[in-house]
Amino acid sequence: MKVLLVDDHRLLLEGLTNLLEAHGIQVAGTAADGLEAIAQTRSLQPDLILMDIRMPRCDGLEATRCIKAEMPDVKIIILTTSTEDSDLFEAVKSGACGYLVKSMDAEELVACLEQAQQGVPPFSPGLASRLMDEFARLASGSEAASPSLEQQAPAAGQLTHRQYEVLDLVARGLSYKEVGTQLNLSPRTIKYHMAEIMAELHMEHRAQVLAYAGRLGLGCDEIS
Repeated sequence: MKVLLVDDHRLLLEGLTNLLEAHGIQVAGTAADGLEAIAQTRSLQPDLILMDIRMPRCDGLEATRCIKAEMPDVKIIILTTSTEDSDLFEAVKSGACGYLVKSMDAEELVACLEQAQQGVPPFSPGLASRLMDEFARLASGSEAASPSLEQQAPAAGQLTHRQYEVLDLVARGLSYKEVGTQLNLSPRTIKYHMAEIMAELHMEHRAQVLAYAGRLGLGCDEIS
């Protein structure tokens, strides 16, 4: 696992580098702001990025959006001091696969990175439930704002069989590369299917699609 560390505090970067390398995790490089993170991701092609939020020039949320748009297979985990709901929700909408608070123990951090590599989204205690509550609120709010949503958005049975498979696996937290491996398709093809699903459902954000998938009961079974 190659990791890119992004934070504007050099001392923290040095400490994280020593910690991860001591546990056999390769630190491919570091970046001090979002712009450096984008450039380093293009150059180093890491498997995973630990991304701070508050940074000069370009913050971590904007960098996450840019990186995921250009390189969707790169996993991004937010590592921050912020426990604000607005940061948490925006991070997930931007494409982050996890959200960790810097007050966590070192061993917990290493375990979370290993979970992320296996496709399990890591969240600090209590944050995952807040996220699911927000998904539910968004879903109910969309229905209240648009009574004809059920008519506009096709039911899962109206999606193609392949789209249903892709939506199910993405809802389980798999990356496009991992979904492609499961379905014997390229990551680019999976990205295309997700774009088609979002267009069919009249949705703009990944979080909306995940909330919709949750209402359908997708992503709940174990992957064989």
